[in-house]
Amino acid sequence: MPTESLPRQLARTRRFSLGAPAQPAVCADGRTVLFLRSRTGDDPVTCLWALDTDSGEERLLADPAALGDTDRDVPEAERIRRERSRVLAAGITAFAADSAGRTVAFALGGALWTADPADGGVRRIPTATTVYDPRPDPTGRRIAYVGDGALRVVGADGTGDRALAEPEHAEAAYGVPDHVAAESMYRTRAYWWSPDGTRLLAARVDNSPLSRLHLADPSDPARPPRVLRYPLAGTANADVGLWLLDLDGVRTEVRWDRAGYEYLTAAGWDAHGPYAAVQSRDQRTVRTLAVDPADGATRLLAERRDEHWVELLPGLPVRTAAGALVDCADLDDTRSLTLDGRPVTPPGLQLRSVLGTEGEQVLFTASDEPTETHLWVYDPAEGAVRLSSAPGTHTGVQRAGTLVHTARTPGAPGGRTTVRRAGRPEAALRSHAQQPVLTARPELLRLGPRELRGTLFLPAGHRPGDGPLPVLLDPYGGPAMQKATAAGGWADLVSQWFADQGFAVLVVDGRGTPGRGPRWEKAVFGDVATAALEDQVEALQETARTRPGLLDLDRVGIRGWSYGGFLAALAVLRRPDVFHAAVAGAAPTDHRLYDTHWKERFLGHPDEHPERYDACSLLPDAAGLRRPLLLVHGLADDNVLPAHALRLSAALLAAGRPHELLPLSGVTHSPSDETVAENLLLHQLDFLWRSLGRTGADAPAAGPGAAASRGAAG
Repeated sequence: MPTESLPRQLARTRRFSLGAPAQPAVCADGRTVLFLRSRTGDDPVTCLWALDTDSGEERLLADPAALGDTDRDVPEAERIRRERSRVLAAGITAFAADSAGRTVAFALGGALWTADPADGGVRRIPTATTVYDPRPDPTGRRIAYVGDGALRVVGADGTGDRALAEPEHAEAAYGVPDHVAAESMYRTRAYWWSPDGTRLLAARVDNSPLSRLHLADPSDPARPPRVLRYPLAGTANADVGLWLLDLDGVRTEVRWDRAGYEYLTAAGWDAHGPYAAVQSRDQRTVRTLAVDPADGATRLLAERRDEHWVELLPGLPVRTAAGALVDCADLDDTRSLTLDGRPVTPPGLQLRSVLGTEGEQVLFTASDEPTETHLWVYDPAEGAVRLSSAPGTHTGVQRAGTLVHTARTPGAPGGRTTVRRAGRPEAALRSHAQQPVLTARPELLRLGPRELRGTLFLPAGHRPGDGPLPVLLDPYGGPAMQKATAAGGWADLVSQWFADQGFAVLVVDGRGTPGRGPRWEKAVFGDVATAALEDQVEALQETARTRPGLLDLDRVGIRGWSYGGFLAALAVLRRPDVFHAAVAGAAPTDHRLYDTHWKERFLGHPDEHPERYDACSLLPDAAGLRRPLLLVHGLADDNVLPAHALRLSAALLAAGRPHELLPLSGVTHSPSDETVAENLLLHQLDFLWRSLGRTGADAPAAGPGAAASRGAAG
């Protein structure tokens, strides 16, 4: 009999990520793999490790506890990076190495540390300021870092610390990504070394044009509000430029049409020189530019256009050793991998990300079935070859003949990571991630004429003929994320936990979700509400039609977080004939309050298309609420601002519509405190049963997972 509930275990293990290897990197000779992992499945402090691919032995390189710091003092820039990257652990959460892998740099509590995998030596490097995002140059002689908004460099021996570029005022910074880059573009980096380690390409961000917002902590009225520079839809973006920086202090500005292409979506510096990708404000054009390292002039390498928006993919653009430009193109409803504009992947294979290049090979992920994402390699001699086989989601890194492959498949929420090297037996990066106290049992579905992908979860021990079950829809349902996959991740466990309380839980990925091609993704252009809600309704009705007697359509709830929270609130407001209760967490209720790059991608500029923002806002629907609605929001959320929930609550109150509002003090967009995360799920369960009505027939089925959950729910 398990000793704890799934909600408690989920919170304590940070969604089963603790103890699992993360961020693997292969050193130049292919013999050493660096990675991060905490010591146990409930230890929140991540350490730096190395695997010897010859012997298969792992070595601990750096332990924050042994170094005297377990993440007590985290600089503001690092706190923001973790929030944007959804990092839930503490300790060493990122690292960077030189080309040979002899000097590995990381920040801990604002201090700079280096580790040498060859001899195991770890040393603290004295710096003039606190440290954010340290990166050794390719030769390992120097380490660049960001401190107090300046991009600085220090010798690997701790000498010569100096600023290469200092902010001109308090709202400027070098080497730190702007908000929309980190939140909406997959670009978390903001400076890049030249291959010879003598110069840098660095972004300069001036946040002074942005709206000045304030986030207060109502639980501590003595604390002044936090000032937040935020690019609200339709307002000015940060002013982002690029500079070439010499080690002797000479600076050269990179020149392009910044008025016409204000978004810096990607940049880098390889053997063929520096380069950058820039995007127009309407997001319909992306240009890839070569940068002249001598004078900062740019020339056009490639241009992509789309009548809706140009989709940005992680890892693009990049170049092969011979200089071929690796990018993507949407052709005949297939997002194809391209080399110098030529598609090299077959029709129907949807490119998801590019993981890197080596020589002329390109490692990438792609889907020919949206519930699965596989690992592929393109080689000019062999074409595109799939490297993974098991149903699930796969990713990896490859260098010097060594492939590190991470597979997320059912039964392993933390994933399984293996190392393959020619002439050596396969090795595994050991995972200490805990096994869940219950087993998810999703049934993959294809529903209706659109073949909507979905997963259905039934209570443990449920038998045909047990009688109709109350229904809980548990979607995300929007752009950039899927939940109905074969990966068997932590979200499946949450859905199964709700099922084991007596629900039939249905998870559906409708139009707008990734993995099914450009037309599917862009069906939500101009309207992020209608198609997404229609697909949830269609999936529910189709499941009821094909499973007669299974679903009680008079008791249908829906829950979701972020966009899923928007979809949940939308459901009870606009389709109360179908949905009878909703839990809306961190929901964007008024899209004018979200950021420029994300919202204008789908709805355009609010000054040009105000009707789109009005049609997708939940505020005008407030007077029509006649079903129970629980709004949940973290009061420290600087992604989806707390004002979203508060404004909808105010509109509901003004219209005399009863509802519940649960503010989470000190919580950001992703609750991480164990007690809060656990009790939040239990509170949702209680709300759903109160709202839908519980009968004796709804008692959870017998079984170990259900028993543990039932005890916790009390």
